[in-house]
Amino acid sequence: MNTYGKAFRITTFGESHGDAIGVIIDGCPSNLALDMEFIQRELNRRRPGQSKIVTQRKEPDQVQVISGIFEGKTTGTPLTLVIWNQDAKSKDYSHIANQFRPSHADYTYQQKYGIRDYRGGGRSSARETAARVAAGAIAKQILWQQGIKITAYTSQVGNIKLTTPYQQLDFSQIEQNDVRCPDPTLATQMVECIKEVRKQGDTIGGVVNAVIENTPSGLGEPVFDKLHAELGKAMLSINAVKGFEYGSGFDGVEMLGSAHNDLIYKDESGEARTRSNYSGGIQGGISNGEDIYFRVAFKPVATLMQDQESLNTQGDSVTVTGKGRHDPCVVPRAVVIVEAMAALVLLDFYLRHQQTVEIKP
Repeated sequence: MNTYGKAFRITTFGESHGDAIGVIIDGCPSNLALDMEFIQRELNRRRPGQSKIVTQRKEPDQVQVISGIFEGKTTGTPLTLVIWNQDAKSKDYSHIANQFRPSHADYTYQQKYGIRDYRGGGRSSARETAARVAAGAIAKQILWQQGIKITAYTSQVGNIKLTTPYQQLDFSQIEQNDVRCPDPTLATQMVECIKEVRKQGDTIGGVVNAVIENTPSGLGEPVFDKLHAELGKAMLSINAVKGFEYGSGFDGVEMLGSAHNDLIYKDESGEARTRSNYSGGIQGGISNGEDIYFRVAFKPVATLMQDQESLNTQGDSVTVTGKGRHDPCVVPRAVVIVEAMAALVLLDFYLRHQQTVEIKP
């Protein structure tokens, strides 16, 4: 499916080397004055060619709204946002028209559909995520009105790790370097690592951390639509993601229950709070009002500037040669994608919760 969400539903469309990519949003509240400059800034954070450590495809990613707005405000009808492709070089992919690139979606798409768009991966390309970022930028604006803030940052590239708790980080530093790490010293090391890997014709993976602040309690469903399950689904739908954990995650298995339990108390304003937050702001699949924090692991980019063994569509052994423009590491551009997907999940649950509250007797 190409659709995500229930109350706030998005459908993305388009391919990497098609005429355009875009998104249709259904369920956006009416009378919202959209900040189009903010939407464009978010797209600029994701766009290719923004620094020397990302793909050099030159796409301005200028967004155009073609429905759902009248006199500067949303009408409540479907919003359609389009981003026209301007720098596609399809000839860079002609050599793999009948070859399957290792660890790409080439083989699986061929098996599923019996046809595939080999130009830049077609629909499986990470270029599709620009549409999600545009939709996420709208979701963020609505969430801001409720005081909900989402921040993501690079915490790891290869074996270079940022272990400082997010509460002790200066988030204003995130956009001050090309890799989007809030620790300037580690950011420099990460950038040099990516540059060196690129020189070798290779790629490397990394981790993006995220925190959602001021989430109200009560968001999420108790069984199959648990809030953390939907966040995991959203993150795992992003290209190159191989892992997701929230709260204490896998480290929690080393703790005793007496240490891991988040003890509850009443703060000065009379609100229920927890003295720790190993739950990651979610208990029983429902938000408890504490910060929601999670980590997303990205694999090394599959396209290498090296020869690799594979098969062609006839089943013959071939050598695939890497060509074209590709990221040596996806995490610098993935930061805003993680934020966008988190915003889409949170807003969808927020609107669903509002509907539930309204119908209560």
